[in-house]
This record gives sequence, structure tokens and C-alpha cells, in this order.
Amino acid sequence: MKRIDTERQTKLKKRRAAPLATPTDLSAEATRELSGVLNGILADVFALYLKTKNFHWHMSGPHFRDYHELLDEQSVELFGMTDDIAERVRKIGGPTIKSIGHIARLQRVLDNDADFVQPLDMLAELREDNKDLASHLREAHNICDTHRDIATASLIENWIDQAERRTWFLFEASRNADSTGH
Repeated sequence: MKRIDTERQTKLKKRRAAPLATPTDLSAEATRELSGVLNGILADVFALYLKTKNFHWHMSGPHFRDYHELLDEQSVELFGMTDDIAERVRKIGGPTIKSIGHIARLQRVLDNDADFVQPLDMLAELREDNKDLASHLREAHNICDTHRDIATASLIENWIDQAERRTWFLFEASRNADSTGH
């Protein structure tokens, strides 16, 4: 009896000392590559979320309400992606981003700290950022295909559709208007 308890305690101590090691049938290389690309996407989504909220908070002009509501809807959708992306990284056995600084090191979305941005410039900037996100998601999908990671690829397909929808809405909201949104 004592021998079993000792063995259990030894195994327990070993598990506690072990690094994060989520069981997966993906190779170590696949986990490393997929985690890397997904963490880059996660950083971009956080940066795009904050930029979208920034423009939402600082929107002005005659179409304020429509643009304000549109950007609020889009920011909610972006924030909703973050947990799914991070949890997918963890499910495949990788570590995820841990801080604002980590996001800043990985993000490809450029910040906009200007005191004032014209409404249509906001929409155009977000449109391009969402279009770029869709492109990065397609690149990530290719890595999923390489490693036969069907579950991540399936999630990415939905995120591409969402990014394309945001791009479309931002494009249509700004068609045939001047820089003030008229």
C-alpha cells in the first residue's frame, strides 16, 4: 500500500513540475508552427479590436450614430474571436500570448494614436486592416493544411468570412461620400 502511495506522489510531483504539455497528436513542429501563426493572428485581432473601439469612441460627423454602431458591432465580433483563438492554441499544446507587450511585439496591425481622424479615413483604415487580417488568416489556413489540422482550419474559415463581412460593410458604408461622411 505504501509503495503505491509513494509512486502516486512521485508521479504527481513530476506532473506538477512539467511544463504545459497538452496532449495532442500533432507533432512538436506542427504545434510550434501553428501556435506561432495563431499567436500572430491573436495579436492582430487584439490590436484591431482596440483600434476599432478607438474609432468607435472618437467617431464624429453627420453619420455618427450609424458609424458608431457599426464599429461597436465589429469590435464585439473581434473581441469574441480572441478567446477562441487563444483556446485553440492551448488545445494543440502551445503557449499563448501573455501581455500587452507580447501583443505589441507580434501585431502587424498599425496603431492609430491621432487626436482626430476623419470618419471616412477611419472606415478606410479599418477596411484595409480587416482585409489584411483575412489575408493572414488564409496564410494560417495553409499552415493548417500542411499539418492536417482540420479543427483549426475550420475555425479560420469562419474568421475569414467574418473579416470579409467587416471589410464589405466598411466599404459599403463609405461609398460615394466625401471625407466628412456625407
